[in-house]
Amino acid sequence: MAIPRRAADWLFRRKAAHVTVALVVAFSLIWVAGVLGAGPGLPFDTFLPGTRGDNGAPAPSGSTIRLNHIQVVGTHNSYHVESSPQLMAMIRQYLPPLARAIEYTHLPLGKQFETERVRSVEIDVFADPRGGLYASPAGLALTTGDPSRKIPELLAPGFKVFHVQDIDVEATCRTFVACLRDIKAWSDAHPAHVPIAILVEAKDDSIPDPLAMGFVTPWKIGPAEFDALDAEIRSVFAPANLITPDDVRGAHATLEEAVLQDGWPTLNSVRGRVLFLMVDGGTKRDDYRAGHAVLQGRVMFTNAQPGQPDAAFVKQDDAARNFDTIKRLVAAGYIVRTRADSDTEEARSGDTTNRDAALASGAQFVSTDYPVPDPRFGTNYSVALPGGGAARCNPVSAPPRCRDQDLEPAP
Repeated sequence: MAIPRRAADWLFRRKAAHVTVALVVAFSLIWVAGVLGAGPGLPFDTFLPGTRGDNGAPAPSGSTIRLNHIQVVGTHNSYHVESSPQLMAMIRQYLPPLARAIEYTHLPLGKQFETERVRSVEIDVFADPRGGLYASPAGLALTTGDPSRKIPELLAPGFKVFHVQDIDVEATCRTFVACLRDIKAWSDAHPAHVPIAILVEAKDDSIPDPLAMGFVTPWKIGPAEFDALDAEIRSVFAPANLITPDDVRGAHATLEEAVLQDGWPTLNSVRGRVLFLMVDGGTKRDDYRAGHAVLQGRVMFTNAQPGQPDAAFVKQDDAARNFDTIKRLVAAGYIVRTRADSDTEEARSGDTTNRDAALASGAQFVSTDYPVPDPRFGTNYSVALPGGGAARCNPVSAPPRCRDQDLEPAP
């Protein structure tokens, strides 16, 4: 039955008025919720891509999926570039095991995030507070015949990035700050990404010098150097860009208490951010905690063990051997990093035992030297999540309603 035009106009105006009131109320409620409950960073889960279910209702990722409920693939020694053919030939002659272990090259960090869907990287750092300590690598002098030749990026004071001083120093970013700026540039351009874990290994070990080439003795890293390392991180990333131990601990006495009782932050409250995980244990962990027993005021989460006050992150390599241990840690609420491969062995043999165990273990960060295959080895070995996404629901810790497609928007 047709409705008279005057009646239709009246109904339209009445309906529009109700819709307007509803919209005003809805946006008011969202604003109040944001003021009362939202943390720093992106405040409203409902406005983020990939956070609504098929029927328009909020998906689980908006409220129940936490940082430890996901799994991502990362790269090991993410800055690494294989040395020149001339230097590699010399290393093969005098240090064959080392040559075999360093035969890989990674893309620049931003390219790894973009094309390889990597969401965890590892960076080795060497302290150089006066500048220039590592600027004239012996290997470079040996292959060029010019002992005075220097790498310009290594002249200024600050932490330097390479694998082994003097003989394996090529990198896509030569300073820690340069690497961090590359990460931040990509992160700023993709604000809905799942948090990126940046693993840091602080190196200061001397190496044998069988040919008396004058290998440099690294600067020792202690509490003062760790203060400087935190300062470099904060020079690139503002507090709103970081997930820190203070953010996770909250009002709890210890980090371990916080993650085991309250859990990690929800995924949508920390999208677009980064967290720093310290690979080192032992005396370096002690030095980093000096004056910061529960990591108060610190940037990095330490590699600790269950029962320790700073225990939130655990590095547990050799996934096949430690499979049950990793599963228990993940199920309890810790974040775990493990490796799918090492020293190019799996890439050469094609053995996927450790890779498959790493992914099935639930370790949140699975590191590899091969996010894509190396054609030189002919095995097609590589590591990626099932489905090829940047993140997936953790096979051990994710709630039942978690959906991979809700974790990060498709590129």
